[in-house]
Amino acid sequence: MKNKFIHTVRWQFIFVFILSIVFAAGTVLLAYRIVKSVIGLSYYSGPLRWVVNNIGSTPVMVVVGGGLFLVYFFMFSRKIIGYLEEITQGVQEIAKGNLDYEIAARSSDELGEVAETINVMTRKLKKSIEEERKAERTKNELITGVSHDLRTPLTSILGYLELIETDRYKDEVELRYYTRIAFEKTKNLNKLIDYLFEYTSLPGEGIELQMKRVNIYGFLKQLAEEFVPILTKAGMTCRVTAEDDTLYIRADGSQLVRAYENLISNAVRYGSEGKIVDIRISRSGQEAVVEIVNYGAPIPESDLPYIFERFYRAEKSRSARTGGTGLGLAIAKSIIEMHGGKIAARSQRKQTVFETRLPLQPPGQPGTDS
Repeated sequence: MKNKFIHTVRWQFIFVFILSIVFAAGTVLLAYRIVKSVIGLSYYSGPLRWVVNNIGSTPVMVVVGGGLFLVYFFMFSRKIIGYLEEITQGVQEIAKGNLDYEIAARSSDELGEVAETINVMTRKLKKSIEEERKAERTKNELITGVSHDLRTPLTSILGYLELIETDRYKDEVELRYYTRIAFEKTKNLNKLIDYLFEYTSLPGEGIELQMKRVNIYGFLKQLAEEFVPILTKAGMTCRVTAEDDTLYIRADGSQLVRAYENLISNAVRYGSEGKIVDIRISRSGQEAVVEIVNYGAPIPESDLPYIFERFYRAEKSRSARTGGTGLGLAIAKSIIEMHGGKIAARSQRKQTVFETRLPLQPPGQPGTDS
């Protein structure tokens, strides 16, 4: 603390002030001694004696000392003032829009702190602008994605309905074929609209989650049982295993259902080849870890960093075939993060794992079981 106090701009100027006085006084004293030594010489005696007799040595020493003080003060403070000018120049450069410009933090005093603060502010501003641009791109991609995903099934529906309306079918069998395709496309369209509403209705700021005490094993066991008809239709089974079946978290059950429904649906949609969905529950420190595993085709490594972004779909052709919208994982991520948790994915040749981590409820904390 003492070192920081001494190395402040205020104390630097005080030091420069005192140093300037000392040097000015020393120079005047030296000059006075030189004048005294040469005043006896006949060549200089006239002018010097006139100055001493008519003006006085003291006023002359004061005026000369004042001038020397200013000279020394400007010399000794040049480094401080120069750094201040460098900071000013840097601020002007940043104001022109050069957000890559950084001001060198040359000291540990207030000026150094100002320089570092400006650098931090510039970096945050640059990051904010980049995020704003990314959000704008995401919005444009969202509009493009929604337009495409809505137009594709709608175009098919209109096409088949036009065939029916204009009686361009051979017999009732072909009519029922066209009707069935239009019906399936309508269901896909309805599913996409439901996903869109689901995503836009996610709780945001100002909306409180209805938090209750939830046994994560019982919660997921019940959810897996509700998926039995879907699993059976896909020719799959679901296994729920837990290292500890007494792990409790605090969560909004209705929201958490949406998250895990999307994760399990994703496992069924893309893991049907593996015939099994595994839900593994374990504990890591103060977190409940849930792994939802499918044994279908792996997710390409290049796609893994982006799969939780809205409307992002790995293997676009496969997603179109299976009815994926690119919203389910984004919704799951939002809900898990709203509960203070984390979600991640990893994929290898044999299995794909979606892992969630949620804070455990501390023992003895009150709460309603769910």
